Amino acid sequence: MLAILTGNVGIHGGNSGAREGSYSLPFERMPTLENPVKTSISMFMWTDAIERGPAMTATRDGVRGKDKLDVPIKMIWNYAGNCLINQHSQINRTHEILQDDKKCELIVVVDCHMTSSAKYADILLPDCTASEQMDFALDASCGNMSYVIFADQAIKPRFECKTIYEMTTQIAKRMGVEETFTEGRTQEGWMRHLYEQSRKAIPDLLPFDEFRKAGMFKQRDPEGHHVAYKAFREDPVANPLTTPSGKIEIYSAQLAEIAATWELEKGDVIDPLPVYSPGFENYDDPQSKDYPLQLTGFHYKARTHSTYGNVDVLKAACRQEMWINPVDAHKRGIANGDRIRIFNSRGEVAYRSQSHAAHSAGRGGLRRGGLVQPGCEPCRSGGLH
Repeated sequence: MLAILTGNVGIHGGNSGAREGSYSLPFERMPTLENPVKTSISMFMWTDAIERGPAMTATRDGVRGKDKLDVPIKMIWNYAGNCLINQHSQINRTHEILQDDKKCELIVVVDCHMTSSAKYADILLPDCTASEQMDFALDASCGNMSYVIFADQAIKPRFECKTIYEMTTQIAKRMGVEETFTEGRTQEGWMRHLYEQSRKAIPDLLPFDEFRKAGMFKQRDPEGHHVAYKAFREDPVANPLTTPSGKIEIYSAQLAEIAATWELEKGDVIDPLPVYSPGFENYDDPQSKDYPLQLTGFHYKARTHSTYGNVDVLKAACRQEMWINPVDAHKRGIANGDRIRIFNSRGEVAYRSQSHAAHSAGRGGLRRGGLVQPGCEPCRSGGLH
């Protein structure tokens, strides 16, 4: 809001309030078919869609494409993700929902490792690692230097592992649409095809086999670096925003309509103006009398979310500990390295403590992504959520 009010949008060193932008090569991606089903829900609410799908509506649950859901979720395809249990919220509730196979009747998990989510699979398909297949690794949030890496195959697939392209091709074959799905190309065939398409937009790209030997291509942003809303600032009439007015809106009529028509849970706030809302279970919540410490989570150097959370060397070098302010630790007679119980009305975990002044008094910190041990005793479960 300060950037908007002071005119510091669309200029070098300014701010839009959104995430940072970056330059990206116009590299061709795999084509996707149009999904004829337009109904969708918030990703976070998939557990609700299992339990009460037909009761979920547009104005209470944010259902898009329809006024309400017609059916609950009966099947989950979980590819390369640990959000089925580990990275989702209220793990104990989620565990109970997934235990009932009359609710979600089929769970397919495709992964390289036995993650916490993989343990819930009815069908578990072993994927190939990056070392077992060739692929392109494209840039992400790389500032003004974009790149593409040729991630070549180093070893043959182990045991029964297949690439996701092989798996989906076999499914398409059994559904009678293999040719439509593959367009007659193998995985390498698609890579060569996409690469040649990309060379039309990126003339400096080497021929495919030469790039494969080189391993990497880098290119700087020809404009120096990306500035959000630069074109809008220079000519707002010719470059309108996607808001109803085409301008930056401090007051949103769309949000005002949502606030007036949606059924909001107690404590939920939707306001047409930027207002402060403390949120639920905040520091001055009445429950703080029973649970005086506010738990926060943060990303940790030993993992990317939960990826690498199963690596013994990393677990030994970077232990999963509870950070607690020295003042709070002293009040509770907690010394560094003590095994402590962390609990609320939803569940509990147990970790070693680490006294840390980086966390202000009244707060504790747990590293995100510790692998949950589903079905174990509460104090042995590894999750933050």
